[in-house]
Amino acid sequence: MADNKVLITGGAGFIGSNYAVMAIEQTTDEVYVLDNLTYAANMDNLAAISEAKNFSFIKGDICDQSLVNSLFETHKFSRVIHFAAESHVDNSITNPGAFITTNIVGTFNLLHAAYTTWMEGPNQLKDSFKNARFLHVSTDEVYGTLGKTGLFTEETPYAPNSPYSASKASSDFLVRSYFHTYAMPVVTTNCSNNYGPHQHKEKLIPTIIRKAISGEPIPIYGDGKNVRDWLYVEDHCIGIMLAVKNGDLGETYNIGGRNERENIYIAHTICDILDVIKPAQESYREQITYVTDRPGHDFRYAIDATKLEGELGWKAKENFESGIRKTVEWYLDNEDRLI
Repeated sequence: MADNKVLITGGAGFIGSNYAVMAIEQTTDEVYVLDNLTYAANMDNLAAISEAKNFSFIKGDICDQSLVNSLFETHKFSRVIHFAAESHVDNSITNPGAFITTNIVGTFNLLHAAYTTWMEGPNQLKDSFKNARFLHVSTDEVYGTLGKTGLFTEETPYAPNSPYSASKASSDFLVRSYFHTYAMPVVTTNCSNNYGPHQHKEKLIPTIIRKAISGEPIPIYGDGKNVRDWLYVEDHCIGIMLAVKNGDLGETYNIGGRNERENIYIAHTICDILDVIKPAQESYREQITYVTDRPGHDFRYAIDATKLEGELGWKAKENFESGIRKTVEWYLDNEDRLI
């Protein structure tokens, strides 16, 4: 018999699919992926587990309240791992409405369906759901921006600067409210920039690879000095799994790779790897082009993962240099994902 019935929202997307594969490979849980298959999702991401007996796929939208409610009524999920979100900052600048709807309303629908399934009322968890957990996956962008020094901790005040990060901050607060108002068993994780296999082509690292091998200009915002803390997707998924299993209810755990790199360094590193394994007539670095900076572009993100490391024993296995080579090689083996 399965240990838990687990709902993974956004499980055909980048991080969610990596987590779903890990869940099937490492647990006996009955795993249900709910995904609306928007442009950022791809069923190929789930090919490795599509035939597994404990895996089911449901096409649907978390913004469809009646669907979400009926799924909880039918399947009685005891775990929710909530990845589903609009996440591309540039898109949030041009079309913020989609971010408000999916990231805020969608999260509310899931929270309330879980609440009505798991609880008799405030502070009254049903006996059959004593081990229920709602894990909300969020981002370090809710904390705003850093100067040249300092790190985001779980105590850093929220200061979102884009419609994307504002919508994620709102969803974080909804999750927090369900713990403090109803004592619902929730845990939140805030991660730094992810990279690795299956990431959508619009994101920075796949864009650099795509533009490089197609011979096009490689666009870098501003002066390329913006800094991000890079987290290999498998390391992120391990952290989430630990937080679901052993995290304290109502707590937040920051997951970061301790791999701060400037954007221009990312571009140079990828170009140098490609120069070795897929050489062109001249170095790919020659294609790097600086473009007008993004409006409201945060200067630096960096996460202090001490709490997750100390309390739950997590540690990133990949540093950026090892992870980025694996990532470049995966995209070269799967060039169709860059088209």
